[in-house]
Parts: sequence; structure tokens; C-alpha cells
Amino acid sequence: MSAESKIVSMHEAIARHVPSGSMVLMGAQLEPMIPFSAGHELIRQGRRDLTLVGPISDILFDQLIGAGCVERVMAAWVGNVSEGAGYCFRRAVETSIPRRIDVVDYSNFTLALALHAGALGVPFMPTYSTLGSELLKKNGNLREFSSPVSEEKLIAVRALRPDAAIIQVQRADAQGNAHIWGSLGVAVDGARAARSVIVVAEEIVAPEVIASDPNRTLIPGFLVSAVVHEPGGAHPSPVQGYYGRDHKFFAEYHDETRELGAFERWLEKWVLNVPDRQAYVEKLGAARATSLLPREHAYSAPADFGD
Repeated sequence: MSAESKIVSMHEAIARHVPSGSMVLMGAQLEPMIPFSAGHELIRQGRRDLTLVGPISDILFDQLIGAGCVERVMAAWVGNVSEGAGYCFRRAVETSIPRRIDVVDYSNFTLALALHAGALGVPFMPTYSTLGSELLKKNGNLREFSSPVSEEKLIAVRALRPDAAIIQVQRADAQGNAHIWGSLGVAVDGARAARSVIVVAEEIVAPEVIASDPNRTLIPGFLVSAVVHEPGGAHPSPVQGYYGRDHKFFAEYHDETRELGAFERWLEKWVLNVPDRQAYVEKLGAARATSLLPREHAYSAPADFGD
């Protein structure tokens, strides 16, 4: 008998696994494969008091902050990678609009270590990184200590264990066994550190496809709480082998969210008045979506797993 399917709609996945007050890892793969569709559903469902965790946190964090969903950000950077500033983030930090948020500053490396510690089930990871930096004054999760085996000073990076990790992948089977390739960022450790994992897949494939390449199965199904089949779920960020980065969209977002009222109109247009990702892709338009498809394919060589 086959295992029970974990495939649900995005609405159901968010409703079940990401209540208000959650600590949520998103954008784990750095600039690519950001789960924008999941973030938009968090906004539509009116989540509040979220703690967002992510390394290079692009405009998805900015949108969630502007929508009033966020209480705290734990990140190395927040903004718009293409254009620089994230205006919603800036308004929240400087003027508490739409609400005040706490910002816990990490370096990319120390955030990765925090999730690695969470994945290993240990309380912290030691490092030399950030010794002597201002981060130690801003982040209580980074503590200087003396090595128990030498006179050296080290930094203890406290483990992070998110309530939920939302991970975009290329393909998964119905039980959540997922293939990822290209940029991995902190996705693997993030999935292992989190209490629940939502996999957002461009494709749902047969278990035999996943089993054919076990080394690419970086998220095993036993860690996964929900699987969402969401083609185009990472737009405007890229998914290796499926579509490229929509640079124009990032530039448009920058121009259209500079003022509070302009951001509110943008949010109505692209999130609140768009019921789901299918409607979003339709709104984007076939010509624009087609323009983002890979210009040429670069397939990997097959691997022989025979004995």
C-alpha cells in the first residue's frame, strides 16, 4: 500500500502549519527559489506577530512587513537585491509603520550556523566569525566564550529551531521526498531544524523519479508536513531549470512601493485581490512568463546507481 499523500492547497498548508506568532524560515536558498506564493498566502490569511528567519531576505520579507504580518526579523540583510532599499522594511524600522518590528542582525555565516545547530539538535555552534564585531552588541544569540580546551576566545551561535520552514523545490513526490539542485543556501539545515516543513514544488513526480537519484533527495518526506504543487510559486525569483529571475518585476516593485499609499495599491493588485497562484500567473501574462523560461537547457549527465 502506498503512503498517504501530503499534497494540499497552499491555503490549507498555511492554515494548518503557520499560525500567527510562528517563527518561519523563508528564502532559505538566498536570492533564488524564494517562496513568494506562500508569503502571499500568509498575507491573505492575515497572519500577525511572525518572526521571519532568512539570510539574504529579499522583497518577500519587505511585503510581509508592509502588510503588518511581522513582529521580528532575524536576518543578515533585508531589502530589494536588484534595487537596494526595501521601503516597507525601512518605514517599519524608522517610523513604526505599519508597526514597530524588532531586527536581530546576523551575518550570513552565523545564521547558517544557528540553523545547523538546530538541525543537529545541539544548543550552539562555535565559531571565530564575528569576534570583535558590533553584532555581539545587537544579537544576544551570539555570545563570546573561552574555549574549554585552550585559551582562545570563540563565539557561541545559539541554535535556531523555526516553527515552520517553507522550502521551494524543483520536484517532489506526494509524500514530500524532494529533489533540489542549484543554489541550496541553508535549505537543508533549515528543513532539519524546523518543527514542520512545507515543500512548495514546481512539479509533482512519481516516487520512482525521486528514487532514481537519491543523492538529490535533500529533503526526505519524513520531515515534511505538507506538499504544495505550485508552478511559478517562486516568481519573481528564479528556479534553476524552470524559469529565470524577473528583474523587471523587482524594479517595478521598487518604483511602486516608495510611498505607503503606493505600496498599499501594489498589495491590493498583486496579493489581496489575487485569490491564488494560478490567478497570479494569469495576471502576470503568458508572454511575460514565457520570456522567463530557460533559453537553453543544461542537463546533468546520468548517474549509474547499479551495483
